[in-house]
Amino acid sequence: MNLRVPPALVRVCARQVSRRMLNPRLPWEVQRRRLDRLTGSWPLRPGTSVTKTAWNGVPAEVVTAGQATGSAAVTVVHFHGGGYCVGSPAEARAWASHLTSRTGCRVILPDYRLAPEHPYPAAVDDGRAVVGAALGEAAAGTVVVSGDSAGGGLALAVALALPGASDGVARLAGCMLLSPWLDLTADRTAPPELVRRDVVLSPAWLEACAQAYAPAADRAQPMVSPLHATLDGLPPLLIQCGTHDLLAPDAEDLAARATAAGVDVTYSRWPGLWHNFALHPDITTAAERAVAEAASFITRFC
Repeated sequence: MNLRVPPALVRVCARQVSRRMLNPRLPWEVQRRRLDRLTGSWPLRPGTSVTKTAWNGVPAEVVTAGQATGSAAVTVVHFHGGGYCVGSPAEARAWASHLTSRTGCRVILPDYRLAPEHPYPAAVDDGRAVVGAALGEAAAGTVVVSGDSAGGGLALAVALALPGASDGVARLAGCMLLSPWLDLTADRTAPPELVRRDVVLSPAWLEACAQAYAPAADRAQPMVSPLHATLDGLPPLLIQCGTHDLLAPDAEDLAARATAAGVDVTYSRWPGLWHNFALHPDITTAAERAVAEAASFITRFC
């Protein structure tokens, strides 16, 4: 599938879809059902397959090139977004199928527990369980942790929370963050131009997600808002974000702080693009290029 829809049309459609699915006035179950219906229908790259499994007791999907689901040269553990309250592995399947087609890697998509039924630290516990299992099975230096939106925050939190801290982080080959949500304490109504430009996220929806995920008193904790963590010792980072993304300040701050801490950082800013644009490589050329950049990042460090 190779639609290549003009970005202006994608923006219009994304705004309408967001209003129907990422709306704080809707019950979480309605948001989940509508989002899963949309993302579950998106086709995979030809020659890729999805297998349902579990890693350390956490349900997951494994996306591979071909039928093989065993060992692969590289394992990518990717956490889906959705504000810790909605979403599922279906959200990232298409992205994962493009990545495995380019690299031959195995992409694990954990179906971690969601708030408000399972608030913090449930998602972090599930993430640590899956990444720990992947690290225990794979060869040293062949596991990459990844995530989009809230999943990006979860990926970074998991990297920081691995058993043995510095030893566990050193065993990761890299960390890829797509439009990451890294600070649940930030005021998302400022700057106002981003509120107007982002066609996917709204400050009200992010605040509703933050309230469901963690009490206000806990939101500055590094495992909830990893932008507040000490970042030295992290593996190489790839950070991708559009300039019209409401979460762009998080990506900008992380790139600056991680670089200052001595981390190898690749930070890609995509002019005029919206939140999580990179998940749809069949729709826009920019997203296809973003996946190509992720593939190059993996082959560089693995």
